[in-house]
Amino acid sequence: AIRGFFKSIALSSVHSLQDALRLLTLWFRHGNSRDVEAVVIEGFSMISIDTWLQVMPQIIARVQSPIAQVRRLINELLLNIGRVHPQALVYPLTVTAKSDINSRYSIANEMLQKLRLSNDKLVEQAELVSHELIRVSIIWHEMWYEAMEDASRFFFSEHNPEAMFERLKPMHDLLRKGPETMREISFAQTFARDLQEAEEWCNKYKRTKQAECLNQAWDLYCYVFRRITKFLPHLKTLDLQYVSPKLLAARDLELAVPGTYRASEPIIKIASFVSTLQVMVSKQRPRRCSMHGSDGEEYTFLLKGHEDLRQDERVMQLFSLVNTLISSNRETSKTHLSIQTYAVIPLSPNSGLIGWVPDHDTLHALITNYRQSRKMELKLEQRRLLALYQHYDMLPLINKIELFDYSLEASAGDELNKVLWFKSRNSEVWLERRTNFTRSLAVMSMVGYIMGLGDRHPSNLMFSRVTGKTVHIDFGDCFEVAMHREKYPEKIPFRLTRVLVNAMEVSGIEGNFRLTCESIMAMMRVHKESLMALLEAFVYDPLINWRLLNKNAAPSPEKKNNKEETKEKELSDGDEIEETDTEFSTESKSIKIAGRRNLREAEEANIQNEVLNEKAISVITRISNKLSGRDFLSGSDFSSGSDFSSGTLNVKQQVSKLIEQATSHENLCQAYIGWCPFW
Repeated sequence: AIRGFFKSIALSSVHSLQDALRLLTLWFRHGNSRDVEAVVIEGFSMISIDTWLQVMPQIIARVQSPIAQVRRLINELLLNIGRVHPQALVYPLTVTAKSDINSRYSIANEMLQKLRLSNDKLVEQAELVSHELIRVSIIWHEMWYEAMEDASRFFFSEHNPEAMFERLKPMHDLLRKGPETMREISFAQTFARDLQEAEEWCNKYKRTKQAECLNQAWDLYCYVFRRITKFLPHLKTLDLQYVSPKLLAARDLELAVPGTYRASEPIIKIASFVSTLQVMVSKQRPRRCSMHGSDGEEYTFLLKGHEDLRQDERVMQLFSLVNTLISSNRETSKTHLSIQTYAVIPLSPNSGLIGWVPDHDTLHALITNYRQSRKMELKLEQRRLLALYQHYDMLPLINKIELFDYSLEASAGDELNKVLWFKSRNSEVWLERRTNFTRSLAVMSMVGYIMGLGDRHPSNLMFSRVTGKTVHIDFGDCFEVAMHREKYPEKIPFRLTRVLVNAMEVSGIEGNFRLTCESIMAMMRVHKESLMALLEAFVYDPLINWRLLNKNAAPSPEKKNNKEETKEKELSDGDEIEETDTEFSTESKSIKIAGRRNLREAEEANIQNEVLNEKAISVITRISNKLSGRDFLSGSDFSSGSDFSSGTLNVKQQVSKLIEQATSHENLCQAYIGWCPFW
């Protein structure tokens, strides 16, 4: 089979991603066989080295494979890639070199040293840029704010002083190491004395076990925390001369602009960095940073400092494959459908760059601006509901439905419809935008359903000001983890609330939306094997699948803090975000902390033991059923029709069931308030 995949890739000039992923899956699973090893070595010479660039994330994820033969061949393959395409390898290796797992760290640094032999300047510049961008992504004020917030929860809520000490220790070590930039010097001059005294009280507690020592320490920590809390809202911009003079001084680098390298195209190198970074208005305060390329263009990115972007990187692979399948399919290619993709470049396990998508607004921003311009209350429906009954979450389902229906009467739900009309210069533009909106929403609804994408709150849906197309962001909840969390499990397959439906044609979903859903679902069924190849590689990726192992950690530990802050991936032009979720914050924050505490152990366990776990098998089976029309197997879900009774739905039946679920008030009324089911 492996030899067959090598031959298939060698004969294919394009669209070999699914074959490459199938090949990797078989190789990693059976790599301890000498026959497999021999075939893989033979296959390396059969195909172009460029083939491996499209599956670089999957290869890098296995550098610490427990199978010695696989580990050795991956090492050889990466070195060969590095000789031909050093620009493609240097960013992923610098990320791996920052791993908390010693073996991954050692392997990555060993490869970087070998890469230095022929590309010393490139590696040095990559390490500098990566290190300094990470420094800029989270300044000391934010690091201490987050650390003290977590530590207070460990101490006051969980009564676990040891976890508190463990959380604060790296921060005190960083403070002792000393500041390196003007911003860090300013922090040290302002807070170092109080923080050092607080640490002394903690150390005294460890010796004496006197509770008064911790009380003294927390008096100091709270004082510092309050001062930082007052400072952070005023953090609007960052000047590189104060936060990273090394980045400001970096000129005419050999390093390619992140996300621009293509094997057959001229290399666009970093000429310089724009001196000022804009801090976006959201709780995580990501930065909008720009750099000038050697081609004279300016490249803008969102610099995230609190998230693991490796899963988002894999999702972009899936979208690229879907776009390829759409364009090669006879039916779907006629409608010029596609999914908006953008560059995702991880810099470390908890930071990275996201390519900026200009001229886009979130659904939340559009509705907020519309209501504010007409002096309407933003949370009109929510206030109407809670005014009638404060403890809505405690009600039986039948009463929730009744109250939900009552709250919808507070508004017409036509905000997006009006926005599309008012922002179009004539009826032709409006018609085109409305059609683009409807079709793009349908495409992502079907693709999102297949991949089990959840958490589609209004700040995770964006719309182009130019074309009207829908763009989805934040892919932390995949494979239906949001449907299996303990609190507020999602009941809907995708977002199809009344605001979206009212913005479609006069017939609503009975037009372009339904037809596009059916054509996309039919296309994905035809290409089931290609999609399964990528999604299986996704599920079994050891750096990703730890999210699936614990059912109770369903909201992705590294990313689920977004529900606390109605997270907007800030690919728009800086619209202010209003925090809409107040009830979900405690759970999501605790999940985030638990994930952070267990991430290293989870990754290490998965890498050392890639046995097919029960959860992964169930996820793959579920995806396969979706792509076969067998995703509604319960007898109560079927009507008396022959197709239904057989357990397999045709495309039209499947799409109808999904739309019915997505628009059901019974399902929507059970969503958490921050998801804005009223919109």
